[in-house]
Amino acid sequence: MTNDRIPMTQRGYDKLAETLHTLKTTRREQISENMGRAIADGDLRESAAYDEARMEQSENESRISALEEQLHRAIVVEEDATGGAGLGARIRVKDGKGQERQFELVGTYEVDVLKGKVSDASPIGKALSGKHAGDVVEVPGPKGTTKFEIVAVEYD
Repeated sequence: MTNDRIPMTQRGYDKLAETLHTLKTTRREQISENMGRAIADGDLRESAAYDEARMEQSENESRISALEEQLHRAIVVEEDATGGAGLGARIRVKDGKGQERQFELVGTYEVDVLKGKVSDASPIGKALSGKHAGDVVEVPGPKGTTKFEIVAVEYD
């Protein structure tokens, strides 16, 4: 494991912490109940239910460990003081055809492309980072370079 810090938004940190809490409480309890039922059913050597509950427990504990590590290494990044695009910023852009799109810059563990959440380490994230409304950026891609004009940079 590495000790590198993981930059993320407060929203992303809170979501990870909430998921961790759920895994440690609700999910552990569910798995414990499943194990209890399997044990009550009798012979554990041939119990598929018990084997499944143990596998669920192992996966849950592994996920808990990973989330604890991520939260330990997390550093919540505040809004860019210059008003430029930084983690947590919603950036509205216009492409060369005049179509508007919106992106939200997030840390690597918060990415959700379908919701427009792009990593600050991705090509588009790198191009947008630190930029202001009115700036034009070029984003390299597999089909060539795409130009965007930044329409607005907003924070919650």
